[in-house]
Amino acid sequence: MTKQKPHILLTNDDGIRSPGLWAAASELSKIGYVTVAAPRHQSSGMGRSLPSTSDGIIHKEQVQVNDQEWTVYAVGGSPAQSVLHGVLEIVPHKPDLVVSGINYGENVGLGITISGTVGAAMEAANLGFPALAISLETDAHYHLSHSEDIDFSTAGYFTGYFARLLLEKKNFEGVDLLKVEVPRHATSETGWEISKLSRLRYYVPTPSKRTSWDEPGPIGYTHDENLPHEQEGTDVHTLRTKKLVAVTPLNLDMTAKVDFAQLEQHLRK
Repeated sequence: MTKQKPHILLTNDDGIRSPGLWAAASELSKIGYVTVAAPRHQSSGMGRSLPSTSDGIIHKEQVQVNDQEWTVYAVGGSPAQSVLHGVLEIVPHKPDLVVSGINYGENVGLGITISGTVGAAMEAANLGFPALAISLETDAHYHLSHSEDIDFSTAGYFTGYFARLLLEKKNFEGVDLLKVEVPRHATSETGWEISKLSRLRYYVPTPSKRTSWDEPGPIGYTHDENLPHEQEGTDVHTLRTKKLVAVTPLNLDMTAKVDFAQLEQHLRK
């Protein structure tokens, strides 16, 4: 009996026309059937938000992947909403895996809940699906671009690699999703290791540059100045210092891991 190919739902936060999305689609299509449902517009930094202002309009579009024409779905909504529309309206049956990425720029440290890439995977995990969020380290000026100067081939390889592992190994107790960070100069021979989240913010917000509040002035960001001193074992250290692929298992349960009795006693003093 022939084993049925797995069905993979693919999304991102850089938008439906991102080369990173198509690098992931190319590799995932070697594994199973891929349905692409991604935001119509650039949606970086939206986290797991479900904005009430999203119109929810879904347009079919045609793109070329591996010299084949694909029908894809551009969603008027956030990355997390793209997952919801994909699961509830677009995919004819429940997917075996949800993949989010490949993102322009790494998503590490305590700021990951800001990431639309991670947010989409979190929403998928909350629906009960195995989920993978994958990002490629890039310079900041590429983060909101669709620049073709970025080579996503290695990140595409690791997208397929970890997608296969999740499909084969299924669930691991206590892990709701995997977050994968690929170094900028990685090759398919680059090693990987399990890493915990860094306690650094990583991207530190900076004030807008303007002379009046009446002028447009988005908040900017820069890297945390403590990056060179980051402790071993974190996703930041693995990615930036060891230059390995950082794989972080995440859990949606954000309850602090403390002794409840001791905490209650402390708070009641």
